Amino acid sequence: MLVTLSGRVETGVLLRGLRGRGLNYDPAEVRAPQWVFDVHRHDIGREAPGPPEDGGLWQRTRALVAAYEFSPPEIVRAFHEADADLLGRDMLLEARLPGLRFLMGVRVTDVREETSAGRTSWGWSYETLDGHLERGRVDYDVVKHHGTGLVEFVARSHSQLHPRAPWWMRWGWRVFGRRVQLRFYRRAGQRLRLLARGGPVVVVAPAAVRRPGRWSLSLHDPIR
Repeated sequence: MLVTLSGRVETGVLLRGLRGRGLNYDPAEVRAPQWVFDVHRHDIGREAPGPPEDGGLWQRTRALVAAYEFSPPEIVRAFHEADADLLGRDMLLEARLPGLRFLMGVRVTDVREETSAGRTSWGWSYETLDGHLERGRVDYDVVKHHGTGLVEFVARSHSQLHPRAPWWMRWGWRVFGRRVQLRFYRRAGQRLRLLARGGPVVVVAPAAVRRPGRWSLSLHDPIR
């Protein structure tokens, strides 16, 4: 379990260590009521009906979702190799609960694009790796509904606290975890809407963070 309560952690070392890790769950295990299933939908805005416009809202939203820019950095920050392809990318997530900071590994296991007569959808998914305090998968998709021009951000997930988590973590999760999880999805939609519409939140590209050696990580700046 990559958990730090205080002190510095060499992020590059932890990120490199994710390469040899596998998923920490078997998809065949996933079923209610042991697992939590979420679907969160956020209207980003509208453009002209029909397929996505060049340089339009759907394309801007897609770029932001590809870069994980929707993540509210006061809750979750993401580190990864700057030149890593999206599919197969290992990411080190820094999640925050009151008084605690958790460093947890995930891997992008799916990138997809679908077009039909009624809509265009693009998205990607990550799954949790050994050492993560949760188990599960999250799907992020940007959808344009051709008939109305509505651009929608959809986050779907199935998750559970790791069954072998220590007692103090189980206590903290019951008190704070689910509340923070739901706040993440709510804030992600708000942040993405502002960024895609060119609102007052103007940070688009993650800042490059250089570490000794050849590691180049990506760190999301906080909203200012």
